[in-house]
Amino acid sequence: MLCKSVSLRQYRNIEAADITFGPGITVIHGENAQGKTNLLEAVCTFALGKSFRGAADRDVILFDREYAEMKMTFADGIRDRTLRIFIPGKAGMRRVMEDNGVKIARVADMIGQFRAVLFCPEHLSLIQEGPMARRNFLDVAISQLRPVYMATLTDYNRVLKQRNALIKQAEEDRRPFDETIEFWSSQLAQKGALLCAARLDYTKRVCASVAACFADMTGGRETPELTYMGSAHLETEQYADTALVEKSLFELLMSHHDREIGAGTTLWGPHKDDIAVTLNGKEARFFASQGQQRSLSIAMKLAEGEISMEDSGEYPVFLFDDVLSELDKNRRQYLLERIAGKQVIMTTCEPLGEGISADVISVNNGLFTQVKS
Repeated sequence: MLCKSVSLRQYRNIEAADITFGPGITVIHGENAQGKTNLLEAVCTFALGKSFRGAADRDVILFDREYAEMKMTFADGIRDRTLRIFIPGKAGMRRVMEDNGVKIARVADMIGQFRAVLFCPEHLSLIQEGPMARRNFLDVAISQLRPVYMATLTDYNRVLKQRNALIKQAEEDRRPFDETIEFWSSQLAQKGALLCAARLDYTKRVCASVAACFADMTGGRETPELTYMGSAHLETEQYADTALVEKSLFELLMSHHDREIGAGTTLWGPHKDDIAVTLNGKEARFFASQGQQRSLSIAMKLAEGEISMEDSGEYPVFLFDDVLSELDKNRRQYLLERIAGKQVIMTTCEPLGEGISADVISVNNGLFTQVKS
């Protein structure tokens, strides 16, 4: 996977930019608030289908403009392709997405066409943060590799939203809840079982890659382990059995209605999943040092890239948003060594230092200038 060029019009603070990328490391260099992360955000949108900063479409349109447009040309190992996203500013109009000029109907259909691994400062807290951060890690990584997973996750969230709405209404009017809760619980359990199996498999693969990374990083002195933690009251390996998971989830969802109504939400299902991360047998979230936690986070993001390579036959594009400045010298050097030979687009306020071969693009107030190759 190789990102060859990006063209932006009226995107964030960027009036117009046409940027080409080489196959190695490209450094986007400049002061804060000049447009570095805006460029990375645009590239990542082609992989995730949305802004990794949580921005709505209307928020990425340059102030006082009527639209934003993004184009990217990339090579997928077979041919060159061009993805285009047109974002109108007029209320009621929807974005237009195209693949080589052919319209893409849904955002879900774009995800996985261009694959990228994003690593930003927030990801350095992947171990320290709550379960949602680790669930998002799983969902983003698996969705890019398996379109069916993304479709199942979308269906699951739709059913969960409907079921939660019924639960909230039940305090005032229990009749609609009692009449339809079995249907929605059945749908949730069915979709949830498929998600659990995929997450278990991916977590096991990440665990193997992280262990290998740590063996290299620490000379075998530290042993990490990642364990998938579902909420269906089953042993870890049982989550591979979708029929068993569906049965267990359905029973839980149908046996504790008063408890869920009291809580005002659905209490079981993949939206409650987590990954337990231990280092030398102790829970890393509480007992690992900040440096060790950051090393685990780095290893998980590198694992995401390795698994993408295993499944697709080519590495994804690595996107680093001002991560190096958050790392100490040893971890920075290790990360740079591991990404050698891969395409990396990174933002930074500081030079990389001697010995690192990279193309450098300077940015100032939304204007991008090639400095050297």
